[in-house]
Amino acid sequence: MNLSVNSPGTGPAGRRHRTFGVEEEFLLVDPATGHPAPVAELALQYAADRAKPGAGSTLTPEVQQEQLEAVGPVCSTLQEVAAAIRAGRALADEAARSVGARAAALATSPVAAAPTLVPQPRYLMMAARFGLTLKEQLTCGFHIHVRIVSGEEGVAVLDRIRVWLPVLLALSANSPFWQGNDSGYASFRYQAWNRWPTAGPCERFGSEREYHRYVQSLLATGVLLDEGMVYFDARLSRNHPTVEVRIADVCMDPAHATAIAATVRALVETAAQEWRAGIPAPRLSAAQLRLAAWKASESGVDGTLLHPLLNLPCPAAEAVQALLTHIRPALAGCGDEQQVTLELARILTSGTGSRRQRDTMINSRTLAAVVLDAVEHTHGTAKAHRRPRRLQST
Repeated sequence: MNLSVNSPGTGPAGRRHRTFGVEEEFLLVDPATGHPAPVAELALQYAADRAKPGAGSTLTPEVQQEQLEAVGPVCSTLQEVAAAIRAGRALADEAARSVGARAAALATSPVAAAPTLVPQPRYLMMAARFGLTLKEQLTCGFHIHVRIVSGEEGVAVLDRIRVWLPVLLALSANSPFWQGNDSGYASFRYQAWNRWPTAGPCERFGSEREYHRYVQSLLATGVLLDEGMVYFDARLSRNHPTVEVRIADVCMDPAHATAIAATVRALVETAAQEWRAGIPAPRLSAAQLRLAAWKASESGVDGTLLHPLLNLPCPAAEAVQALLTHIRPALAGCGDEQQVTLELARILTSGTGSRRQRDTMINSRTLAAVVLDAVEHTHGTAKAHRRPRRLQST
């Protein structure tokens, strides 16, 4: 990853706000059959040969030959991150097309797949240690980086955003199929990803020192190869002054991705303000949050979720409304309130990528059609489902 983060950008009315950036992982697919295509190394070589110095987005390999990642530039506004998301998708698709494939924003492959490992030494070591967990790991996530001013602020943010992360998973859910079958989940990617020993939610840390002590205690077990395998739902970046939120599926719709990225930035800003004001972090345990994330993985926005603060069942719209109420001042401070509110309402009404995949399967009866529809929707050339309804303002 090469995301570097600069000083805060200037927002509406000259306000200063946090920079942020995104990483999106894509499935490489055969445009005729929808099957995952093991062409990542060739596609990345094509991209490297044509890379321009200072280009906004870059492509990097992932663990399997059937996927690659687009790493976006540092952004100051919602409009910039929207442009970066579309540019990263176009770059990934151009590289994929060069070797006869397409880049699809699918968090798992609808069509049954036997992934092909990228033969890098670290991945080979992971395969030897983790067996089937690595062999079957063909999932595509969406990672959002938001600038922090210090590690202490970053840990305070992690402690305060953790209860809201399952709602982000529900809003992004885009992986209902696994190995050719409907999994029964809106995000089966999250289920598959949680096979890793460090994946999922954490307890509150309380301080930067305790965060690093905990990470070192995990490494001391010898189970993990390195710190890069600390796969928390949200973590401090190892290489950049950012909090990295990793819970989301890659979103089929680029507008969904944009709104979720802006939501994460507002969550980080809200948490930092609470920390500075001495407001304590919510006290839900990691076990309770694991249940909330499991429910979000199962239901997406098409059923009940666990309320982020009460940890009791509630309609998905109520959980999303609680999130919006929580971050509304930060959204407004960046000029993002109206667009994010409307887009989250559209997700609730029209559904996530998971609902679109299932609808396409019902209409077409073939998983290949699900993949090919996703390719078109990834790049903004497919029709939307329904008109959104508006969330109430508070």
